[in-house]
Amino acid sequence: MISVVIRNKNQQEALSFLLKNLTERYCNDISEIIVIDNLSTDNSQKVAQQYGAKFVTIEEFSYGGSANTAASEASQPIVVIFSAHSYPVSHDFFKLIRQKMEEKPNLAGLRCLHNSNDYRNFINKIQAKGDPNKGGLIFSGSAFSKKVWEKYPFREDVATFEDKEWTKRVLENGFDIEFVESIFHYDIKRTRSQNYFRFKNDVIGNYQLWHKGIRFRNIVNGLFGSLYRLVVSAIADLYYIFKRFFFLIRFVINKPNKF
Repeated sequence: MISVVIRNKNQQEALSFLLKNLTERYCNDISEIIVIDNLSTDNSQKVAQQYGAKFVTIEEFSYGGSANTAASEASQPIVVIFSAHSYPVSHDFFKLIRQKMEEKPNLAGLRCLHNSNDYRNFINKIQAKGDPNKGGLIFSGSAFSKKVWEKYPFREDVATFEDKEWTKRVLENGFDIEFVESIFHYDIKRTRSQNYFRFKNDVIGNYQLWHKGIRFRNIVNGLFGSLYRLVVSAIADLYYIFKRFFFLIRFVINKPNKF
């Protein structure tokens, strides 16, 4: 009933852990695992083969395009999508997804829980129809219906937020998206270059989807605000570096009694 698809690029260690997790803990809950890979130069393909996952290469990456490839490769009616650096945690992760999708045939998708904000929004019953940003899909740790996707594929011309754009579109066409109590973890450490790449796409995506414009005044204020926080943070770091140093000196001179 469930296809798991994983978007990956040069994440062989994270991919290996995710696949180990899926095959050891959830083998009875999922029908297939597919890795959608964007020209990795590490051993990602060997890792996928080691765990029996199907490996599909895409040459030109876009968020919407990779999501469409993932959906088209999936053979099952429920598609659960992960990034290689995320992984399910709760023991009933897939069972809850399947149960909720079967109980409510009008569901286009389900958003799983991975941080405190998600949990607060779930407890506070935030609805995707009222706030598609807080309650809509996030494409690492979400499930969606392949049947709905066949009617409404993901847009490939959006810089990012392909999940939120799809959320808005399917809601407008009468489908539902809800939270599900399935818990996963999102574990990534981005380089400065990767953070900048994400920043650029977020700026474009926020304008395309939420119509959030930027003015020159905001840009200048942002620059000086960032420089101010940088200086304050550097001063605080230096203060505590020396504070730890002098504490260690005093500790060496006046050691406490041992127990």
